[in-house]
Amino acid sequence: MTAFAENRRVATVALVVSNYDEAIAWYVGKLGFVLTEDVDLGGGKRWVTVAPADGQGARLLLAEAADDAQRDSIGNQTGGRVFLFLETDDFARDHALMLEKGVEFREAPRHEAYGTVAVFADLHGNLWDLIQPKR
Repeated sequence: MTAFAENRRVATVALVVSNYDEAIAWYVGKLGFVLTEDVDLGGGKRWVTVAPADGQGARLLLAEAADDAQRDSIGNQTGGRVFLFLETDDFARDHALMLEKGVEFREAPRHEAYGTVAVFADLHGNLWDLIQPKR
């Protein structure tokens, strides 16, 4: 039996959005991500990815909803559970900056056994954790 390659990773996660440009503006302006790709695929479709500015972690593929079923999932891709986890090395700095930029936090920061964390919502209401893990 052949083993899986050792050098594998989750590189990109698709996130259904209502509008490419609105989503780019939110992730770049509110979270400080960078636009890593924006390729016209024709027919109104684009390959749009954003990622944290330091290049760490997975990229987000901002996928504009193409039909009613996809539009119905916007903001609720995981049934209301926290969907994505944004790790930081300085929770207080990033939390303050995100508040200043108008990011909606759903709770006050809390200290857990695994780190400092607070839940925030993206532009469509998907829930994220901002987390500084304990090392």
